[in-house]
Amino acid sequence: MTTPRRLATAHDREILRLAVPAFGALVAEPLFLLSDSAIVGHLGTAPLGGLGVAGQALSTLVYLCVFLAYGTTAGVARQIGAGDLRAAIRQGIDGMWLALAIGAVLVAAGWPLVPGIVDAFGASPAVAPYAETYLRVSLFGIPSMLVVLAGTGVLRGLQDTRTPLAVSLGGFSANLLLNAVFVLALGWGIAGSAWGTVLAQTGSAAVYAVVVLRAARRHGAPVRPDVAGLRASATAGFGLLVRTAALRIVLIVGTSIAARMGDPEIAAYQVGFQVWTLLAFALDAIAIAGQAITGRYLGASDVSGTRAVTRRMVGWGIGCGVAFGLIILVVRPWLPALFTSDGDVRRLLFASLLLVAVLQPVAGVVFVLDGILIGAGDGPYLAVTTLIATVVFLPAAIVLYRADAGLTGLWVAIGLWMLTRMFTLGLRARGDRWMVTGAGR
Repeated sequence: MTTPRRLATAHDREILRLAVPAFGALVAEPLFLLSDSAIVGHLGTAPLGGLGVAGQALSTLVYLCVFLAYGTTAGVARQIGAGDLRAAIRQGIDGMWLALAIGAVLVAAGWPLVPGIVDAFGASPAVAPYAETYLRVSLFGIPSMLVVLAGTGVLRGLQDTRTPLAVSLGGFSANLLLNAVFVLALGWGIAGSAWGTVLAQTGSAAVYAVVVLRAARRHGAPVRPDVAGLRASATAGFGLLVRTAALRIVLIVGTSIAARMGDPEIAAYQVGFQVWTLLAFALDAIAIAGQAITGRYLGASDVSGTRAVTRRMVGWGIGCGVAFGLIILVVRPWLPALFTSDGDVRRLLFASLLLVAVLQPVAGVVFVLDGILIGAGDGPYLAVTTLIATVVFLPAAIVLYRADAGLTGLWVAIGLWMLTRMFTLGLRARGDRWMVTGAGR
């Protein structure tokens, strides 16, 4: 008979097996633009600014399509739990075809809109031409970027997070090499940087296609587009699209409010938010494990196992959140000096880091429960509750801004946003309605 301690240890091993490689892949992804920035920076300030504007536009488009990874993970994991590997591969292929279709639409729709997009991001006359060049070239890489998202979702659903890590590291290395050759050796300027990233992403997408096609051949899964499957994938992803858009609104509004406070405030906010983002990668890795594990357990109709592993993952989220909060408090007296010599920015960042630290245990619960409910295919509930949390954040942030609460007030509004999400997600997790069992939801 399996003892509770042995069962918990088994859950811990499973969580770590999926979460550790997922964390590596999450950290590797931002290195694409970081390597671009390091190389384009040698071209001058205006090209670097153009990269920043175009990079924000691209990241917004791709971020909104992250449902291709999350929805595919949940669907494939359910089929794995139900013991139907052929259907799991078939569902993953549907997700990749959907990614190609969305990518093609974005390329066609985005091409004539490039000048307007660049202008909407506030590019100056000196920066705008570089931003437009980078964005026009990079549009050709969007289908590959979305296939990478869907391919990542397939492998995560198959309980494999090591291959996505290897592909991410390979893509980063190729991106760095191609950028160095095209920009520094061949002198193609910012267009060379964009083409390097497009080719690196295309190579990564090709790797995922080969891996999935081999699995399809091995298990006899059809690979042609299936209209019903595409429709099902799109329908399942709509709730996650709304959820992601609501999250993006909070990030954009937060940055906009900090920018209106003044230069020291926006500088301190950006550094504080980068610290938050780094820690979020670790918490999101547990959430990704939650997506894969929850989907598999529910697909196997194992309600008690789902409940047990949910408790364990929430425990991991709280534990990691507490640890991260304590680490921030320990390094807080010295951390601001690593980023700036400006006394005002240091003071503001020192105060912000206290709230960032306090919110980490809350973030641990929110990230993990979000991942678990994504794995359960509970997209409509996530859409509604994330919108509710955003509605709580917006007036709070505006009121505190007008009350001259400063950067501390903005972080308090973010705290209210996170607490609202924790309450609504926790309320759902305590019940049973989200635990729909079987191969399909």
